[in-house]
Amino acid sequence: MSNRIIRIISSAASVFAGACAALGADYDLAAYVWPAYHAEPRWAELGIFKDGKGEWQNVYEAVKHYPDDYWGVKPLWGYEMEDDPVVVARKIDAATAAGVNVFIYDWYWYGGRPFLEGALNNGFLKAKNCERMKFYIMWANHNVDGLWNNKLSGAEKKKMIWSAKITDEDWVKIVARWIGYFKKPNYYTIGGKPVVSFYRFARLAEWEGVAKANARLDYLRAEARKAGFPGVHLQANAAFMPPEGLKVDSTTFYNWGYHTWAEMGDRKHELTYRAWGELSMKNFDVALAEAEKAGAVFFPNITCGWDTNARYPKGAAEPFVHGSTPELFEEFCRRTKEWADAHPAKGMPRLITINSWNEWTEGTYLEPDDHFGYGYLNALWRVFKSK
Repeated sequence: MSNRIIRIISSAASVFAGACAALGADYDLAAYVWPAYHAEPRWAELGIFKDGKGEWQNVYEAVKHYPDDYWGVKPLWGYEMEDDPVVVARKIDAATAAGVNVFIYDWYWYGGRPFLEGALNNGFLKAKNCERMKFYIMWANHNVDGLWNNKLSGAEKKKMIWSAKITDEDWVKIVARWIGYFKKPNYYTIGGKPVVSFYRFARLAEWEGVAKANARLDYLRAEARKAGFPGVHLQANAAFMPPEGLKVDSTTFYNWGYHTWAEMGDRKHELTYRAWGELSMKNFDVALAEAEKAGAVFFPNITCGWDTNARYPKGAAEPFVHGSTPELFEEFCRRTKEWADAHPAKGMPRLITINSWNEWTEGTYLEPDDHFGYGYLNALWRVFKSK
């Protein structure tokens, strides 16, 4: 595609996005962003992605594990660096044109230092159109093993490399960085409170107990109040609910894995996207009841697919979800919207999370590829923007 055509598409998307923003969005559609597609200096500590393109290397090195998987697919925009504000500006145009008005950036901290902040700090926040879109962070507080190394499998892949456990000194530094994000004019808030999502909220208590976890959260709230906010809205991944005594404000899914991983394992390599979606639609009611019991609200989730085999060598195939298509995705978008319409939370936005904007190596992304084109983005537009 020529540079002239790309500029025309970007300009048209920008005009359309501005028109949609003027009309006002009925829903906040928040897509998770995996910020791994750039030359993060700490990849060298893990001994991976020596090509300098981050996890794009797993995408273009991927081999087919099943006759009907999509490996070999290529990003329609190319293997672009997502810490480049010009690159991210086009992504913002495309996202907002389709109805996605919030990005949830995965955020990491290991060994006393941040990890993978470049896509947010240098890409999104320096894009000239970034204030067209809201953002918030999800602390992906899981340990790091060999998952991202496509040469490893079995026990070698599961060996821990970095622990996510933090110290009090870490927490002070983390909170200071978060407050810096909260102060951005386009940071996403609920009731004036900056939203912080946690991949494994329960881990805060697992590390040093509920009392320590609450003390740290109280410190976060206090620092937010010092910065002029009424507090912090804490959001948990419903798959890892906190223990009694540790309160959250809302829950959502990171993906449709909530209460379905066992089903995926039981079906070995045969679970279809249709079947996975049907299970997840039923689980909305389960997650809502669980959230209400904990004094929280639940926001539903739409997931595009699942296939992590780009992270595995040939002959080490993992189960994946068969038959993901934009057409089926659109059907589940409509059903999720209907569920959300029927279960409004008083005083809360109509928020739906999406997995994801760009989890290419997990087989779940809205970004256009050379197989479905703009199919997933068009599906979202038809459901949430088309009048």
